Amino acid sequence: MKQILLIALMALASVEAQAQLPSKGPDIHLGVTSCGGSTCHGATQPVRGSQVLQNEYLIWQRQDKHAKAYAVLLEPRSQRIAKNLGLPNAHEAKVCLDCHADNVAENLRGRQFQISDGVGCEGCHGGGQRWLGAHVSGVTPTAELQKLGMYATEDPVARAELCLSCHLGDETRFVTHRIMGAGHPRLAFELDTFTEIQPAHYQIDDDYRKRKTVASGVQTWAVGQAMAVSRTMAGLADAGRRMAGAFPELSFYDCHACHHPMSNLRWQARDGTGVGPGMIRFNDANLLMLRLLARRLAPEEGQALTTQLQSLHAAMSEGRGDISAAARELKAVSDRLVQRFARHRFVADDMRALMTALVADGRGGQFNDYGGAEQATMALASLAQALRRIGGATEAQYNELKAAIEQCYAATAKDEAYDPAVFARALEGVERAAPRS
Repeated sequence: MKQILLIALMALASVEAQAQLPSKGPDIHLGVTSCGGSTCHGATQPVRGSQVLQNEYLIWQRQDKHAKAYAVLLEPRSQRIAKNLGLPNAHEAKVCLDCHADNVAENLRGRQFQISDGVGCEGCHGGGQRWLGAHVSGVTPTAELQKLGMYATEDPVARAELCLSCHLGDETRFVTHRIMGAGHPRLAFELDTFTEIQPAHYQIDDDYRKRKTVASGVQTWAVGQAMAVSRTMAGLADAGRRMAGAFPELSFYDCHACHHPMSNLRWQARDGTGVGPGMIRFNDANLLMLRLLARRLAPEEGQALTTQLQSLHAAMSEGRGDISAAARELKAVSDRLVQRFARHRFVADDMRALMTALVADGRGGQFNDYGGAEQATMALASLAQALRRIGGATEAQYNELKAAIEQCYAATAKDEAYDPAVFARALEGVERAAPRS
């Protein structure tokens, strides 16, 4: 019991005392070469007996897409996007560099800093001006390093803030419908899934657990969903970001409600939206996940989310109501849920209940839209993996469940070919394979 209370207090403290994002902090970014020395993080292979792998730099350089983010801006597709936007090029445009590189101000770039390194070490861990020396000593506690500006990437709330600032956007960088119209891909993100597929340049062992908080995958998923809703609602509440001249900012809406062949008569009614055919529809995929989580962990908030989501749909699609007011109410709920999820200790019963609810919502037509099905599929994978890790599913049960979830991935593999009926059948397989308590 004492250990659970300690974990809860640590999570609460992390939520209440978030550091500035690395891109917005005051510290000088020294460049990746300050981390990539052969005696630091630039070894060619893991060093035996070391507390850390020490080959982190090579993992990042060879396997991590963040290291290639700047190079992408030199590709023909990026140059075409820049031309369509009226920019001289992509690799020098702030609107591109803000997410494709560690684009801090000129006065915060050290002598060895190279913008062409893409999203380097300090893009996630914070400018090393104050913490690098203490970090090299090998004896400074993590908490002290974080006071010196090292970003707490291991904390799910801090990680959600960081990753979503680019993969969804914030008040300073945002992939608008105009940018997507120029050729930029649709953004799709889920924090735990992307954490899992990220080539890990660390290993969670006993030493790691002594130094840092270790969140479960399902907690990372839950916090990520709540934070995504909070960021989306902040954008909607801001009239400057919600409008693109005389038109609404269409990136807040469901892409596939409009972007499909006219011969593909795909519209279906969905309970809870109140939106009829022929109307542009708010992309509520993250809110569907958040509402599901709230029904399990915070029922009173779940009821509020249902009512407020209906109000938001009415305001955004049919002009009935105040969009900013509805968004502010939803943001307040999601911010409370970020803190609640960060403190919650997820157990096997939670994971089974959430999986059952996901399947029920899907079979009830809540994931008729592609975005909802996409998020639901990643959620099922996160829940299955978390259940396995805590012993809530045997290896055989997990393998059966994984095979069923693969059918959900197959059903959502091509957004333009998405068929809700095929996805519903895949969910039937998940229901059969889901471990019982």
